[in-house]
This record gives sequence, C-alpha cells and structure tokens, in this order.
Amino acid sequence: MNEMDDFTLLIGRCLLAFLFLVSGLQKFWHIPDLASYLDGLGLPAPTALTYLMAACEIVGGLALVIGFQIRAISILFAAWCVVTAVVVHINEPSVLMKNLALAGGFFVLAGSGPGEISYYGNWPERDARGTKVWGPTAEIAKTDATFPALLP
Repeated sequence: MNEMDDFTLLIGRCLLAFLFLVSGLQKFWHIPDLASYLDGLGLPAPTALTYLMAACEIVGGLALVIGFQIRAISILFAAWCVVTAVVVHINEPSVLMKNLALAGGFFVLAGSGPGEISYYGNWPERDARGTKVWGPTAEIAKTDATFPALLP
C-alpha cells in the first residue's frame, strides 16, 4: 500500500466512525425514549440494552478512528448493521438498505485492514516464534526466523 491508500483508509474509517459516535451519544441523551421503543419491539431489558448499544457504538467508533483491532471491530459492526436492519428496520426500506450497505463497507474494511495510519500500524511485529520485535529488527525478523529478538 502507498500513502494515498493509507490516507483513504483513515478517511473511510473516520466517516464510518462518525455515524456510530453520533448515534451512540444520541442514545445516551435519549435513554428513556429508545428503551421505550425497544420495549415496543419486544426486546428484553430495553434500558440495559440501550446503555449497552450506546457504549458499544462509542467504543467501537473510537476504535475505528484510531485503527485499533480494525478487522474484529469491522466484522462486529457488519454483523451489528445486518441484525439492526433485520430486527429494527425491516419495515423501513431506505434505512434497511443503508444498514446493509454499511455492513458491506465494514466487510471491505475488514478485508483491507486499517492501513499504516493507525494504532495497529505502530504495534511491534512478532517473529516466527511469537516474540515481540521492535523497531528496525522487525523487518529482519520477518525474513529470518532465526534472528534473535532483542526484547522478550
């Protein structure tokens, strides 16, 4: 990947995250209203579920912005979007399609990874034995599994 690919992945992650950060904050501001709506759908423990949804959207949105565990977060958000589309928005065609399109975007992000402009991109590499390798030795350790790691 080149710098432009990394930059476009960062922009895409931030745009996807924006939706969930705003939605999560709105859920916290309107707990009773959303809990009442979820209760009307027959979902269990609607107030607790509302708090859980809001927290997941905010934490997941922040993870998207910084690029932390992007593949796992993207797959979880893709599943979230599909389930939400089918359970909550089944009678709202435009919202249903939006959620399915978001799921597709999250699967693409899961496949491409976060890019270099991310917290993930700054983690230490691991050699063939699973030992953390920091800095310039990481490139050597990728090509030569017998190279001794400098840090355990």
